[in-house]
Amino acid sequence: MNSVELRNVVKEFSKVTVLDGINLTVKESHITCLLGPSGSGKTTIMKLMTGSEKSTQGQVMLFGHQLNKHDIGQIGYMPQADAIYLDLSAYDNLLFFGQLYGMTKKEIKQRIDYLAKLLDLEKHLKQLVSTYSGGMKKRLSLAITLLNDPKLLILDEPTVGIDPILRQKIWREFRQLQKQGKTLLISTHVMDEVKYCDYGILIRDGKVIAADSMETLLEKSGSDVENLFLVEEGVTK
Repeated sequence: MNSVELRNVVKEFSKVTVLDGINLTVKESHITCLLGPSGSGKTTIMKLMTGSEKSTQGQVMLFGHQLNKHDIGQIGYMPQADAIYLDLSAYDNLLFFGQLYGMTKKEIKQRIDYLAKLLDLEKHLKQLVSTYSGGMKKRLSLAITLLNDPKLLILDEPTVGIDPILRQKIWREFRQLQKQGKTLLISTHVMDEVKYCDYGILIRDGKVIAADSMETLLEKSGSDVENLFLVEEGVTK
């Protein structure tokens, strides 16, 4: 079964076509990488999947039906820009979003304890977010995304600015989430992270140029992500 499916999706902004007839699927309980250069349409695709943007044409299917407002609670979306309140502590940010999700105080506390340990925020929970480094803000954003234990995770460059050791720990958690039946769609430019994914979708100029198992895609490119795009477009490096 597919968790997400885009069918002939076109997206225009002020008559400029950003997505041009996109067809793609995100398989249930898989980790799928969305790959492409800046401006290729990756973020727009993710926003369509969360309902924060509407397609000009085509259908966005979620869990076998057309995306609707009732699906939002099952989606965890982490945008590139940190959607957090700088004048609150990390704990208060998590408490606020937990209440927004309709979680009980007990559920919120349990998840905060777990995520703070996972993301190395335990000593900084009471600290104002305005004092956080860029990497710490990114970790808090990820904690908020994971807070209500969503069925589908859509993560736009989730480990940018995070040190390599913690990044590996986060990816181990992504694998655990997958084993629990979660579906993850992740955009990344980090070669090591690409190798952790099951499936890859390559986007360029608002079009899908390749979609296959990550193992197959990397075999074609000699394990070089840059070369992967050149191979798929018939260009010799």
